[in-house]
Amino acid sequence: MLRKKALRKIFVTTMSIFIVIAICFIKTTDSSPKTLATNLELEYISGLGNHSIYLLNEENYLVKVKILLDNEDQIENIKTILSNLTIGDNTKYPDSLKALIPKGTKVLSVDMKDDVVIIDFSKEFNKVAKEDSEKMIEAIVFSITELKDINGVQIKVEGKELDKYPNTDISCPTTLTRQIGINKHYQLTGRNNINKVVIYYNEKIDDNIYYVPVTKYKNDDRNKITILIEELTTGYIYEPNLMSLVNENTELLGVDTEGNLMTLDFNESLLDIDGTIKEEVIYTLGYGVFENYDVEVLSLKVNGKEKATIKKSDLP
Repeated sequence: MLRKKALRKIFVTTMSIFIVIAICFIKTTDSSPKTLATNLELEYISGLGNHSIYLLNEENYLVKVKILLDNEDQIENIKTILSNLTIGDNTKYPDSLKALIPKGTKVLSVDMKDDVVIIDFSKEFNKVAKEDSEKMIEAIVFSITELKDINGVQIKVEGKELDKYPNTDISCPTTLTRQIGINKHYQLTGRNNINKVVIYYNEKIDDNIYYVPVTKYKNDDRNKITILIEELTTGYIYEPNLMSLVNENTELLGVDTEGNLMTLDFNESLLDIDGTIKEEVIYTLGYGVFENYDVEVLSLKVNGKEKATIKKSDLP
């Protein structure tokens, strides 16, 4: 078994290095659309990781961070995720980011039923600070549901189902999904026409760009994509550390959805000075579209001409 895994990693590393060298000789031209495909094995050798988890920053926002999952057993991968979400002596993250599951918390069991993961924690789980309780649950749910074919999480503590966020009187559903929201922000003036839109902003930490999802609740009955683009361009970003790399003059000219494909057509302000779309902008739009719509592929056009295509499965 160990020999098999070792040979696999040697093969993967060799192929990845070959691909990197090949990419260096590829010259990108403006005449062809840009197709992004995140090579998970390239991420492996570069140390970037192949799976997203969510850690808390100093402004109380959960930030998308990459870790490596290389186990073929899904249960073991889930345990790795939970270990990275638990407070400990892990120093591989920036100092400004932290885990939220209380130190000393043990994972008593992990089971799967269809597309739902059932986790039983030790009693230390309930030692989370009241102000961090909801964020901890959001971090667990959003980190685990990043895994393929997993859509829900059930949490137990010492065998008892969690019916409230720890140390609060706030009820939580038995099965937690991404519908609970993350980094929730309410912009409500009434009870009618409430729309929930998840928007991905950017944060710069140690010269690296990270992605920060914010679930906004607004009295706005327009299409989610219209709200999303408006928020990224002209919307008020209420925290100074969050930013949008989408040009403020960018306009959405058209939207088309056919099957699993969504096509967005923009004016030329979406383009960078070299006539291409910044990868960070593509990822920002991709995360937002795939979080709000049940599609698998996003095509970006500028004045009707295709400039980039990205699959949900290819997002970093």
